[in-house]
Amino acid sequence: MDPFLLFAEAGRVAHARPIGEPVFSLKSSRRTVARTAAVVTAGAACAALMSGSAHAIVNGEDSTQSYPFMVSIPVAGAEDPTFKGVCGGTLIGSQWVLTAAHCVDPTLVTLDGTVRIGSAWKSSGGTVRNVAKTVTHPGYKNGEGSGPNRDDLALVRLDRPVTEKPLRIADKPGRPGTPTRLLGFGTTDDAPNPDGWVFPERLQELDTRRGAVSECAPGYADTTRLCTISRVPKAMACNGDSGGPQIQRDRKGRWELIGVTTGPGAPGVRCSEGPGLYTSAPAYTGWIHKTMGRNG
Repeated sequence: MDPFLLFAEAGRVAHARPIGEPVFSLKSSRRTVARTAAVVTAGAACAALMSGSAHAIVNGEDSTQSYPFMVSIPVAGAEDPTFKGVCGGTLIGSQWVLTAAHCVDPTLVTLDGTVRIGSAWKSSGGTVRNVAKTVTHPGYKNGEGSGPNRDDLALVRLDRPVTEKPLRIADKPGRPGTPTRLLGFGTTDDAPNPDGWVFPERLQELDTRRGAVSECAPGYADTTRLCTISRVPKAMACNGDSGGPQIQRDRKGRWELIGVTTGPGAPGVRCSEGPGLYTSAPAYTGWIHKTMGRNG
């Protein structure tokens, strides 16, 4: 599945494939016209870069509190740099951001070279840092529309530490039914025609819950990919939310990270139809800490 690329500039997504088709199969229209849709999805849509779960948050709401760990990652289409977009990410160390592998996949997108940390606004506020290095999980595989992405995780090392407080990765996700929340700058409208898509400057949030494996399509959710169900009707992450966080409360009421936006939880569904699919951060803590230690 290709990235839930969030189209940062809706006016440039006229060539993207209809939202009814998985934006996750971002196959740049240059390999095929579909791939431009993919790259549009990956480029213009890159804003939502999401190859496996919802696109940008549809029917969410403006952020209700400060999320100092929220990161926006500007990207452009790999085959057409005029397509501009953004992915999400989570600050998990003073110099480290966790995101989706498809958000740094050079066959899909080109990084702007900077990231913005801790702002409720996509293009202003917070702290801006340069990208010093990216490390993609060695098992990453893009489903390219035929299924879910595999090992869809990547780490971004910043050139300098930031003062924003990192988010702790949970020891494990809560059981099915556990309340969770999604954050992102993805499109808020999954209209069939890309001309109707709306990409907000303000960070959006959506209350969701852990879904059972059976609530996503067969073969999608497992121990490494979390099925996610909206607690609000006709709502889910969408184009431009890729790489962003799914969070839950710990026993003391503090937020902790459980998921990374990867794509839809079923083939061919519109964002608002759900479900969404999230790479389980707790399932990869060994790789995450080892990689940070080797590349610190």
